[in-house]
Amino acid sequence: MSKQFPAWKLYRPVILLAVISMLACGLAFPLLVTGVSQVAFPHQAGGSLVQLGNRNVGSYYIDNGFTLPIFFHARNESNPATVSASGVDPDITLQDALSQVPRIHSATGIPVSALNSLLGAYEQRTLWVTGDPYVNVLQVNLALIAAYPGVYSSYG
Repeated sequence: MSKQFPAWKLYRPVILLAVISMLACGLAFPLLVTGVSQVAFPHQAGGSLVQLGNRNVGSYYIDNGFTLPIFFHARNESNPATVSASGVDPDITLQDALSQVPRIHSATGIPVSALNSLLGAYEQRTLWVTGDPYVNVLQVNLALIAAYPGVYSSYG
């Protein structure tokens, strides 16, 4: 005659393995990765925050919400085909940036040629020298603030 085991004895190893896996993968590993990244890459792990005049003005990796007409905008509503899936990317295509130059020129009086030169100076590419050209909106807006302190005096 076979001896029957209680059900909990049959399922105990499975439940124990599940709990250990959840603790290891859901708690221990994320804490380890976070701790290592804080030590090895403190600036990046902290959000790559940018300061202007001893205050945080944004991050190089997330859209910073510039909405005034005197700044470049990361979310160009006139060209929704170029909006990212998340909608918070800080970069826009060079073409999108160039399409904003007339608005910034009208709002600030900064010459169109100066705005175009500034965009050229901050142009980057997705694959080093080839690939689609883009600009980081925060970098370009900070360069505008630095280059034209009279226009952007309240932001410096």
